[in-house]
Amino acid sequence: MFEAKRNSDRPGDLPGILPPGPRGRSLTGNLLDYTRDHLGFLTRCAGEYGDVVRLRFVNVPVYLLNHPDHVEYVLVRNNRNFIKSRGERISLGFLGNGLLTSEGSFWRRQRRLAQPAFHRERIAAYGEVMVECGERMVAGWRDDEVRDVHDDMGRLTLEIVARTLFGVPLGPAEFEEVGDALATISQRFTGRGGVFFQVPEKVPTPGNLRFRRAVRRLDTLIYGIIHDRRASGEDAGDLLSMLLAVRDEETGEGMTDRQLRDEAMTVFLAGHETTANALSWTWRLLAGHPEVESRLQEELREVLAGRPPTVEDLPRLRYTDMVVKESMRLYPPAWAFGREALADCEIGGYHVPAGTQLIMSQWVMHRDPRYYEEPGKFRPERWGDGSTEGLPKYAYFPFGGGPRLCIGQSFAKMEAVLLLATIAQQFRLHSAPGERISPQPSITLRPKNGMRMVLEKR
Repeated sequence: MFEAKRNSDRPGDLPGILPPGPRGRSLTGNLLDYTRDHLGFLTRCAGEYGDVVRLRFVNVPVYLLNHPDHVEYVLVRNNRNFIKSRGERISLGFLGNGLLTSEGSFWRRQRRLAQPAFHRERIAAYGEVMVECGERMVAGWRDDEVRDVHDDMGRLTLEIVARTLFGVPLGPAEFEEVGDALATISQRFTGRGGVFFQVPEKVPTPGNLRFRRAVRRLDTLIYGIIHDRRASGEDAGDLLSMLLAVRDEETGEGMTDRQLRDEAMTVFLAGHETTANALSWTWRLLAGHPEVESRLQEELREVLAGRPPTVEDLPRLRYTDMVVKESMRLYPPAWAFGREALADCEIGGYHVPAGTQLIMSQWVMHRDPRYYEEPGKFRPERWGDGSTEGLPKYAYFPFGGGPRLCIGQSFAKMEAVLLLATIAQQFRLHSAPGERISPQPSITLRPKNGMRMVLEKR
Protein backbone atom coordinates (compact mmCIF):
# COMPACT_ATOMS: atom_id res chain seq x y z
CA MET A 1 0.00 0.00 0.00
CA PHE A 2 1.12 3.56 -0.46
CA GLU A 3 0.13 7.01 0.65
CA ALA A 4 -0.65 10.05 -1.44
CA LYS A 5 2.47 11.46 -3.06
CA ARG A 6 3.62 14.34 -5.19
CA ASN A 7 3.99 13.89 -8.91
CA SER A 8 5.81 15.69 -11.69
CA ASP A 9 6.07 12.97 -14.30
CA ARG A 10 6.74 15.15 -17.34
CA PRO A 11 8.98 18.18 -17.87
CA GLY A 12 7.06 21.40 -17.40
CA ASP A 13 4.24 19.79 -15.40
CA LEU A 14 3.32 21.45 -12.17
CA PRO A 15 3.71 19.00 -9.30
CA GLY A 16 0.45 17.70 -7.90
CA ILE A 17 -0.67 15.33 -5.19
CA LEU A 18 -1.66 11.89 -6.41
CA PRO A 19 -4.29 9.90 -4.50
CA PRO A 20 -3.56 6.77 -2.46
CA GLY A 21 -4.21 3.24 -3.67
CA PRO A 22 -3.00 -0.36 -3.62
CA ARG A 23 0.50 -1.01 -4.98
CA GLY A 24 -0.34 -3.93 -7.25
CA ARG A 25 2.20 -5.98 -9.20
CA SER A 26 5.25 -4.56 -10.93
CA LEU A 27 4.14 -5.37 -14.49
CA THR A 28 0.34 -5.57 -14.44
CA GLY A 29 -0.36 -3.21 -11.56
CA ASN A 30 -3.86 -3.81 -10.19
CA LEU A 31 -5.28 -5.40 -13.36
CA LEU A 32 -5.27 -9.01 -12.13
CA ASP A 33 -6.97 -8.13 -8.85
CA TYR A 34 -9.61 -6.21 -10.79
CA THR A 35 -10.24 -8.92 -13.37
CA ARG A 36 -10.66 -11.61 -10.70
CA ASP A 37 -13.50 -9.76 -9.00
CA HIS A 38 -14.58 -6.45 -10.54
CA LEU A 39 -17.23 -5.58 -7.95
CA GLY A 40 -15.40 -6.82 -4.88
CA PHE A 41 -12.11 -5.16 -5.82
CA LEU A 42 -13.68 -1.74 -6.48
CA THR A 43 -15.71 -1.98 -3.26
CA ARG A 44 -12.62 -2.85 -1.20
CA CYS A 45 -10.61 -0.03 -2.75
CA ALA A 46 -13.32 2.50 -1.93
CA GLY A 47 -13.53 1.25 1.65
CA GLU A 48 -9.76 1.20 2.23
CA TYR A 49 -8.54 4.27 0.32
CA GLY A 50 -11.43 6.72 0.23
CA ASP A 51 -13.09 8.97 -2.30
CA VAL A 52 -10.31 9.00 -4.91
CA VAL A 53 -8.23 5.85 -5.42
CA ARG A 54 -5.23 5.60 -7.72
CA LEU A 55 -4.89 2.32 -9.64
CA ARG A 56 -2.72 1.11 -12.48
CA PHE A 57 -3.76 -1.38 -15.15
CA VAL A 58 -0.44 -2.37 -16.78
CA ASN A 59 0.80 1.07 -17.93
CA VAL A 60 -2.56 2.86 -17.78
CA PRO A 61 -3.23 5.20 -14.80
CA VAL A 62 -6.77 4.78 -13.47
CA TYR A 63 -8.61 6.74 -10.77
CA LEU A 64 -11.66 5.31 -9.01
CA LEU A 65 -14.02 8.10 -7.90
CA ASN A 66 -16.25 7.34 -4.90
CA HIS A 67 -17.94 10.59 -3.97
CA PRO A 68 -21.11 12.15 -5.44
CA ASP A 69 -19.40 15.53 -5.79
CA HIS A 70 -16.61 14.00 -7.87
CA VAL A 71 -19.09 12.21 -10.12
CA GLU A 72 -20.97 15.49 -10.57
CA TYR A 73 -17.74 17.29 -11.41
CA VAL A 74 -17.01 14.82 -14.21
CA LEU A 75 -20.56 14.48 -15.56
CA VAL A 76 -21.77 18.06 -15.10
CA ARG A 77 -19.51 20.85 -13.90
CA ASN A 78 -16.51 20.08 -16.12
CA ASN A 79 -18.08 17.57 -18.49
CA ARG A 80 -16.38 18.91 -21.63
CA ASN A 81 -12.99 17.91 -20.22
CA PHE A 82 -13.95 14.23 -20.26
CA ILE A 83 -14.73 11.72 -22.99
CA LYS A 84 -15.61 8.03 -22.90
CA SER A 85 -12.80 5.96 -21.43
CA ARG A 86 -10.26 4.40 -23.78
CA GLY A 87 -11.53 0.90 -23.01
CA GLU A 88 -15.14 1.81 -23.73
CA ARG A 89 -14.22 3.51 -26.99
CA ILE A 90 -12.49 0.33 -28.13
CA SER A 91 -15.00 -2.16 -26.73
CA LEU A 92 -18.14 -0.36 -27.88
CA GLY A 93 -16.83 0.67 -31.28
CA PHE A 94 -19.30 -1.68 -32.98
CA LEU A 95 -22.08 0.72 -31.96
CA GLY A 96 -20.61 3.30 -34.30
CA ASN A 97 -21.42 6.94 -33.53
CA GLY A 98 -24.64 6.37 -31.64
CA LEU A 99 -25.60 8.44 -28.62
CA LEU A 100 -23.83 6.05 -26.27
CA THR A 101 -20.45 6.36 -27.94
CA SER A 102 -20.21 9.60 -29.97
CA GLU A 103 -18.51 12.71 -28.60
CA GLY A 104 -18.35 16.47 -28.97
CA SER A 105 -20.31 18.47 -31.50
CA PHE A 106 -21.43 15.35 -33.39
CA TRP A 107 -22.94 13.90 -30.19
CA ARG A 108 -24.67 17.20 -29.41
CA ARG A 109 -26.20 17.26 -32.92
CA GLN A 110 -27.37 13.65 -32.65
CA ARG A 111 -28.83 14.23 -29.19
CA ARG A 112 -30.72 17.26 -30.48
CA LEU A 113 -32.06 15.28 -33.42
CA ALA A 114 -33.04 12.21 -31.38
CA GLN A 115 -34.56 14.00 -28.37
CA PRO A 116 -38.11 14.38 -29.83
CA ALA A 117 -38.29 10.62 -30.41
CA PHE A 118 -37.84 10.11 -26.67
CA HIS A 119 -40.16 12.85 -25.47
CA ARG A 120 -42.21 11.81 -22.46
CA GLU A 121 -45.53 12.04 -24.31
CA ARG A 122 -44.17 10.02 -27.21
CA ILE A 123 -42.81 7.35 -24.84
CA ALA A 124 -46.15 7.15 -23.02
CA ALA A 125 -47.76 5.93 -26.26
CA TYR A 126 -45.69 2.74 -25.98
CA GLY A 127 -47.16 1.73 -22.64
CA GLU A 128 -49.92 -0.30 -24.25
CA VAL A 129 -47.36 -2.26 -26.31
CA MET A 130 -45.36 -3.04 -23.17
CA VAL A 131 -48.35 -4.39 -21.26
CA GLU A 132 -49.63 -6.34 -24.27
CA CYS A 133 -46.26 -8.07 -24.65
CA GLY A 134 -46.13 -8.84 -20.94
CA GLU A 135 -49.63 -10.32 -20.97
CA ARG A 136 -48.79 -12.51 -23.94
CA MET A 137 -45.65 -13.83 -22.24
CA VAL A 138 -47.35 -14.83 -18.98
CA ALA A 139 -50.18 -16.47 -20.94
CA GLY A 140 -47.62 -19.15 -21.80
CA TRP A 141 -46.42 -19.62 -18.20
CA ARG A 142 -47.69 -22.54 -16.12
CA ASP A 143 -48.15 -23.04 -12.39
CA ASP A 144 -45.20 -24.82 -10.67
CA GLU A 145 -43.06 -24.48 -13.80
CA VAL A 146 -39.32 -23.80 -13.45
CA ARG A 147 -38.08 -21.17 -15.89
CA ASP A 148 -34.96 -19.13 -16.56
CA VAL A 149 -36.59 -15.81 -15.75
CA HIS A 150 -33.61 -13.81 -16.97
CA ASP A 151 -33.99 -15.41 -20.40
CA ASP A 152 -37.73 -14.69 -20.33
CA MET A 153 -37.19 -11.04 -19.38
CA GLY A 154 -34.63 -10.69 -22.18
CA ARG A 155 -37.03 -12.09 -24.76
CA LEU A 156 -39.85 -9.90 -23.48
CA THR A 157 -37.89 -6.65 -23.54
CA LEU A 158 -36.41 -7.54 -26.93
CA GLU A 159 -39.91 -7.93 -28.36
CA ILE A 160 -40.89 -4.59 -26.86
CA VAL A 161 -37.88 -2.72 -28.21
CA ALA A 162 -38.43 -4.27 -31.66
CA ARG A 163 -42.09 -3.23 -31.65
CA THR A 164 -41.42 0.30 -30.44
CA LEU A 165 -38.33 0.85 -32.61
CA PHE A 166 -39.62 -0.67 -35.84
CA GLY A 167 -43.38 -0.57 -35.36
CA VAL A 168 -44.02 -4.23 -36.14
CA PRO A 169 -43.03 -7.45 -34.36
CA LEU A 170 -40.11 -9.40 -35.77
CA GLY A 171 -40.98 -12.73 -37.35
CA PRO A 172 -40.02 -15.88 -35.38
CA ALA A 173 -36.88 -16.48 -37.46
CA GLU A 174 -35.81 -12.82 -37.23
CA PHE A 175 -36.53 -12.76 -33.51
CA GLU A 176 -34.33 -15.80 -32.87
CA GLU A 177 -31.58 -14.38 -35.07
CA VAL A 178 -31.59 -11.03 -33.28
CA GLY A 179 -31.72 -12.69 -29.85
CA ASP A 180 -28.80 -14.98 -30.66
CA ALA A 181 -26.75 -12.10 -32.08
CA LEU A 182 -27.35 -9.89 -29.06
CA ALA A 183 -26.47 -12.75 -26.71
CA THR A 184 -23.19 -13.28 -28.59
CA ILE A 185 -22.38 -9.58 -28.37
CA SER A 186 -23.12 -9.48 -24.62
CA GLN A 187 -21.06 -12.61 -24.05
CA ARG A 188 -17.96 -10.86 -25.36
CA PHE A 189 -17.97 -8.59 -22.32
CA THR A 190 -18.48 -11.23 -19.62
CA GLY A 191 -14.81 -12.25 -19.55
CA ARG A 192 -12.18 -10.96 -17.22
CA GLY A 193 -11.58 -7.75 -19.11
CA GLY A 194 -15.20 -6.63 -18.98
CA VAL A 195 -16.05 -3.51 -20.96
CA PHE A 196 -12.99 -1.54 -19.91
CA PHE A 197 -10.28 -3.94 -21.13
CA GLN A 198 -10.91 -5.98 -24.26
CA VAL A 199 -8.74 -7.58 -26.89
CA PRO A 200 -9.20 -5.19 -29.85
CA GLU A 201 -11.94 -6.33 -32.21
CA LYS A 202 -9.53 -6.49 -35.15
CA VAL A 203 -7.52 -9.27 -33.51
CA PRO A 204 -8.99 -12.51 -35.04
CA THR A 205 -9.58 -14.49 -31.85
CA PRO A 206 -12.42 -17.07 -31.95
CA GLY A 207 -14.50 -14.84 -29.69
CA ASN A 208 -13.92 -11.79 -31.85
CA LEU A 209 -14.83 -13.72 -35.01
CA ARG A 210 -18.15 -14.79 -33.43
CA PHE A 211 -18.68 -11.22 -32.31
CA ARG A 212 -18.11 -9.82 -35.81
CA ARG A 213 -20.55 -12.31 -37.35
CA ALA A 214 -23.19 -11.30 -34.79
CA VAL A 215 -22.75 -7.60 -35.58
CA ARG A 216 -23.01 -8.30 -39.34
CA ARG A 217 -26.27 -10.21 -38.80
CA LEU A 218 -27.77 -7.25 -36.97
CA ASP A 219 -26.45 -4.81 -39.59
CA THR A 220 -28.15 -6.78 -42.38
CA LEU A 221 -31.47 -6.70 -40.54
CA ILE A 222 -31.32 -3.05 -39.48
CA TYR A 223 -30.17 -1.68 -42.84
CA GLY A 224 -32.88 -3.74 -44.55
CA ILE A 225 -35.60 -2.22 -42.37
CA ILE A 226 -34.22 1.31 -42.85
CA HIS A 227 -34.13 0.83 -46.65
CA ASP A 228 -37.70 -0.50 -46.75
CA ARG A 229 -39.01 2.32 -44.56
CA ARG A 230 -37.33 5.01 -46.64
CA ALA A 231 -38.79 3.46 -49.79
CA SER A 232 -42.33 3.32 -48.38
CA GLY A 233 -42.26 6.75 -46.72
CA GLU A 234 -44.61 5.33 -44.09
CA ASP A 235 -44.90 6.87 -40.62
CA ALA A 236 -45.51 3.83 -38.45
CA GLY A 237 -45.59 5.86 -35.24
CA ASP A 238 -42.40 4.18 -34.01
CA LEU A 239 -38.97 5.46 -33.02
CA LEU A 240 -37.53 4.77 -36.47
CA SER A 241 -40.21 6.90 -38.10
CA MET A 242 -39.38 9.75 -35.73
CA LEU A 243 -35.65 9.45 -36.39
CA LEU A 244 -36.26 9.41 -40.15
CA ALA A 245 -38.41 12.52 -39.95
CA VAL A 246 -36.19 14.76 -37.81
CA ARG A 247 -34.22 17.56 -39.44
CA ASP A 248 -31.36 19.64 -38.08
CA GLU A 249 -32.69 23.14 -37.38
CA GLU A 250 -29.45 24.70 -38.60
CA THR A 251 -28.79 22.69 -41.78
CA GLY A 252 -32.13 21.08 -42.59
CA GLU A 253 -30.37 17.73 -42.92
CA GLY A 254 -31.70 14.46 -41.55
CA MET A 255 -29.84 11.37 -40.41
CA THR A 256 -27.94 9.24 -42.88
CA ASP A 257 -28.54 5.49 -43.06
CA ARG A 258 -25.33 4.98 -41.10
CA GLN A 259 -26.47 7.34 -38.35
CA LEU A 260 -29.85 5.62 -38.20
CA ARG A 261 -28.11 2.25 -37.99
CA ASP A 262 -25.88 3.42 -35.13
CA GLU A 263 -28.81 4.74 -33.11
CA ALA A 264 -30.91 1.63 -33.83
CA MET A 265 -28.04 -0.65 -32.78
CA THR A 266 -27.63 1.32 -29.54
CA VAL A 267 -31.36 1.13 -28.77
CA PHE A 268 -31.40 -2.60 -29.56
CA LEU A 269 -28.57 -3.34 -27.14
CA ALA A 270 -29.20 -0.86 -24.34
CA GLY A 271 -32.97 -0.77 -24.70
CA HIS A 272 -33.61 -4.40 -23.88
CA GLU A 273 -30.59 -5.50 -21.81
CA THR A 274 -30.93 -2.90 -19.04
CA THR A 275 -34.63 -3.45 -18.32
CA ALA A 276 -34.32 -7.23 -18.60
CA ASN A 277 -31.62 -7.22 -15.94
CA ALA A 278 -33.46 -4.77 -13.69
CA LEU A 279 -36.57 -6.96 -13.76
CA SER A 280 -34.59 -10.17 -13.23
CA TRP A 281 -32.93 -8.83 -10.08
CA THR A 282 -36.29 -7.48 -8.91
CA TRP A 283 -37.86 -10.95 -9.07
CA ARG A 284 -34.91 -12.37 -7.16
CA LEU A 285 -35.20 -9.72 -4.44
CA LEU A 286 -38.98 -10.10 -4.12
CA ALA A 287 -38.58 -13.87 -3.72
CA GLY A 288 -36.31 -13.29 -0.72
CA HIS A 289 -38.44 -10.59 0.90
CA PRO A 290 -42.04 -11.76 1.30
CA GLU A 291 -42.97 -8.66 3.32
CA VAL A 292 -42.09 -6.46 0.34
CA GLU A 293 -43.90 -8.78 -2.06
CA SER A 294 -46.99 -8.63 0.17
CA ARG A 295 -47.05 -4.84 0.23
CA LEU A 296 -46.57 -4.77 -3.54
CA GLN A 297 -49.58 -7.04 -3.96
CA GLU A 298 -51.64 -4.83 -1.69
CA GLU A 299 -50.96 -1.82 -3.90
CA LEU A 300 -51.67 -3.74 -7.12
CA ARG A 301 -55.03 -4.93 -5.76
CA GLU A 302 -55.96 -1.43 -4.61
CA VAL A 303 -54.95 0.38 -7.81
CA LEU A 304 -55.63 -2.21 -10.51
CA ALA A 305 -58.15 -4.65 -9.02
CA GLY A 306 -57.01 -7.37 -11.42
CA ARG A 307 -57.01 -5.39 -14.66
CA PRO A 308 -53.89 -4.71 -16.75
CA PRO A 309 -52.01 -1.52 -15.82
CA THR A 310 -51.97 1.55 -18.04
CA VAL A 311 -49.75 4.61 -18.25
CA GLU A 312 -52.45 6.56 -16.42
CA ASP A 313 -51.97 4.26 -13.40
CA LEU A 314 -48.28 5.09 -12.97
CA PRO A 315 -48.72 8.02 -10.55
CA ARG A 316 -50.67 5.72 -8.18
CA LEU A 317 -48.25 2.78 -8.43
CA ARG A 318 -45.90 4.50 -6.00
CA TYR A 319 -44.72 1.44 -4.10
CA THR A 320 -44.25 -0.50 -7.34
CA ASP A 321 -41.99 2.32 -8.50
CA MET A 322 -40.09 2.20 -5.17
CA VAL A 323 -39.50 -1.54 -5.63
CA VAL A 324 -37.93 -0.93 -9.04
CA LYS A 325 -35.90 2.01 -7.75
CA GLU A 326 -34.53 0.01 -4.81
CA SER A 327 -33.75 -2.96 -7.02
CA MET A 328 -31.76 -0.67 -9.32
CA ARG A 329 -29.93 0.69 -6.30
CA LEU A 330 -28.72 -2.74 -5.21
CA TYR A 331 -28.26 -4.18 -8.70
CA PRO A 332 -27.80 -1.24 -11.08
CA PRO A 333 -27.95 -2.45 -14.71
CA ALA A 334 -25.16 0.04 -15.52
CA TRP A 335 -22.80 -0.99 -12.73
CA ALA A 336 -19.88 1.31 -13.68
CA PHE A 337 -18.71 3.58 -16.48
CA GLY A 338 -15.50 5.29 -17.48
CA ARG A 339 -14.20 8.63 -18.66
CA GLU A 340 -10.83 9.94 -19.83
CA ALA A 341 -9.46 13.35 -18.85
CA LEU A 342 -8.58 15.49 -21.88
CA ALA A 343 -6.60 18.05 -19.88
CA ASP A 344 -5.02 18.17 -16.45
CA CYS A 345 -7.46 18.96 -13.67
CA GLU A 346 -7.97 18.45 -9.95
CA ILE A 347 -10.55 16.20 -8.27
CA GLY A 348 -10.94 16.01 -4.51
CA GLY A 349 -7.65 17.86 -4.02
CA TYR A 350 -5.73 15.37 -6.16
CA HIS A 351 -3.96 15.98 -9.45
CA VAL A 352 -5.54 14.29 -12.48
CA PRO A 353 -3.11 14.28 -15.43
CA ALA A 354 -4.49 14.38 -18.96
CA GLY A 355 -5.09 10.86 -20.25
CA THR A 356 -6.02 9.44 -16.84
CA GLN A 357 -8.83 6.90 -17.04
CA LEU A 358 -11.60 7.44 -14.48
CA ILE A 359 -14.02 4.80 -13.19
CA MET A 360 -17.27 5.69 -11.42
CA SER A 361 -19.25 2.75 -10.11
CA GLN A 362 -22.97 2.79 -9.36
CA TRP A 363 -22.49 -0.57 -7.62
CA VAL A 364 -20.07 1.00 -5.14
CA MET A 365 -21.83 4.34 -4.66
CA HIS A 366 -25.31 2.86 -4.27
CA ARG A 367 -24.10 0.69 -1.37
CA ASP A 368 -22.15 3.39 0.48
CA PRO A 369 -23.21 3.49 4.17
CA ARG A 370 -22.58 7.25 4.27
CA TYR A 371 -25.68 7.76 2.16
CA TYR A 372 -27.92 4.76 2.91
CA GLU A 373 -29.04 3.22 6.17
CA GLU A 374 -28.48 -0.56 6.04
CA PRO A 375 -27.13 -0.20 2.49
CA GLY A 376 -27.13 -3.93 1.76
CA LYS A 377 -30.80 -4.37 2.70
CA PHE A 378 -33.62 -4.43 0.14
CA ARG A 379 -35.95 -1.81 1.60
CA PRO A 380 -38.09 0.00 -1.00
CA GLU A 381 -39.68 2.07 1.79
CA ARG A 382 -36.51 4.14 2.03
CA TRP A 383 -37.65 6.03 -1.08
CA GLY A 384 -40.87 7.14 0.61
CA ASP A 385 -40.17 7.40 4.35
CA GLY A 386 -37.91 10.45 4.21
CA SER A 387 -34.68 8.58 4.95
CA THR A 388 -33.26 9.45 1.51
CA GLU A 389 -34.32 13.08 1.57
CA GLY A 390 -31.30 15.30 1.14
CA LEU A 391 -29.40 12.50 -0.59
CA PRO A 392 -26.59 13.97 -2.74
CA LYS A 393 -27.71 13.95 -6.35
CA TYR A 394 -25.03 11.55 -7.54
CA ALA A 395 -25.31 9.13 -4.66
CA TYR A 396 -27.93 7.46 -6.89
CA PHE A 397 -27.35 7.59 -10.64
CA PRO A 398 -28.52 4.39 -12.37
CA PHE A 399 -28.95 6.25 -15.67
CA GLY A 400 -25.80 8.36 -15.51
CA GLY A 401 -26.24 12.11 -15.41
CA GLY A 402 -25.45 15.52 -16.81
CA PRO A 403 -25.84 16.26 -20.53
CA ARG A 404 -25.29 12.54 -21.25
CA LEU A 405 -28.10 11.35 -18.99
CA CYS A 406 -29.54 8.25 -20.66
CA ILE A 407 -32.03 9.46 -23.27
CA GLY A 408 -34.14 6.34 -22.73
CA GLN A 409 -34.50 6.60 -18.95
CA SER A 410 -38.22 7.50 -19.06
CA PHE A 411 -38.84 4.58 -21.42
CA ALA A 412 -36.93 2.14 -19.17
CA LYS A 413 -38.54 3.28 -15.90
CA MET A 414 -42.04 3.14 -17.33
CA GLU A 415 -41.39 -0.25 -18.91
CA ALA A 416 -40.05 -1.76 -15.68
CA VAL A 417 -43.00 -0.57 -13.56
CA LEU A 418 -45.66 -1.61 -16.09
CA LEU A 419 -44.13 -5.06 -16.62
CA LEU A 420 -43.66 -5.65 -12.89
CA ALA A 421 -47.31 -4.75 -12.27
CA THR A 422 -48.50 -6.88 -15.20
CA ILE A 423 -46.61 -10.03 -14.24
CA ALA A 424 -46.80 -9.79 -10.44
CA GLN A 425 -50.61 -9.70 -10.56
CA GLN A 426 -50.66 -13.15 -12.13
CA PHE A 427 -47.62 -14.97 -10.73
CA ARG A 428 -45.46 -15.16 -7.63
CA LEU A 429 -41.86 -16.22 -8.33
CA HIS A 430 -39.73 -18.33 -5.99
CA SER A 431 -36.04 -19.09 -6.26
CA ALA A 432 -35.47 -22.61 -7.57
CA PRO A 433 -34.15 -25.06 -4.92
CA GLY A 434 -30.38 -25.02 -4.68
CA GLU A 435 -30.08 -22.10 -7.11
CA ARG A 436 -27.12 -19.84 -6.35
CA ILE A 437 -27.20 -16.60 -8.25
CA SER A 438 -24.33 -14.15 -8.44
CA PRO A 439 -23.93 -10.90 -10.38
CA GLN A 440 -21.73 -10.94 -13.47
CA PRO A 441 -20.47 -7.54 -14.64
CA SER A 442 -20.70 -7.31 -18.43
CA ILE A 443 -21.95 -4.34 -20.44
CA THR A 444 -24.68 -4.51 -17.83
CA LEU A 445 -24.97 -6.34 -14.51
CA ARG A 446 -26.31 -9.77 -15.47
CA PRO A 447 -27.09 -12.80 -13.29
CA LYS A 448 -24.33 -15.31 -13.93
CA ASN A 449 -25.70 -18.51 -15.53
CA GLY A 450 -29.23 -17.14 -15.69
CA MET A 451 -31.92 -17.09 -13.01
CA ARG A 452 -34.01 -20.25 -12.53
CA MET A 453 -37.22 -19.61 -10.63
CA VAL A 454 -40.39 -21.52 -9.79
CA LEU A 455 -43.68 -20.01 -10.93
CA GLU A 456 -46.72 -19.92 -8.66
CA LYS A 457 -50.00 -18.99 -10.31
CA ARG A 458 -52.09 -16.56 -8.24
